[in-house]
Amino acid sequence: MTNRLFERILIATDGSDRNKTAIQEGLRIGRRCGSPVFAVYVTDLSALESASANVAIRDTWTVIQREAEDALARIRTMADGVNLETVILEGKPAAEIVRFAGEKGIDLIVIGTQGKRGLERLLLGSVAEQVIRTAPCKVLVVK
Repeated sequence: MTNRLFERILIATDGSDRNKTAIQEGLRIGRRCGSPVFAVYVTDLSALESASANVAIRDTWTVIQREAEDALARIRTMADGVNLETVILEGKPAAEIVRFAGEKGIDLIVIGTQGKRGLERLLLGSVAEQVIRTAPCKVLVVK
């Protein structure tokens, strides 16, 4: 056991520019603590599950996967000096973030309050709220 303030940090991202401050803060803490940082993007594919498997659905899935990969690639470019692992999860965002944190022994989750605009922003707000209520560790909410 080391004397790090935080041993393992998780940064949750939705890929939006409004989430950048939370990412920067999570990386800064990881850099200062010398702790491994996991950047996590959760793809919520539940809307696609009920639809028939056609070209439009496959195209939508491809776009969602590309968005996740692009979001995590942007974090990698910001992570100089950080032991960073990027992960794409599938499912309900809050539940997957909390599950992953428990499995990996995360002791700090960093999440933004402002994500995508409109309905997506409202949903991200509820994701942050659910993470705060159910996380097995400390949660830093960055606005």
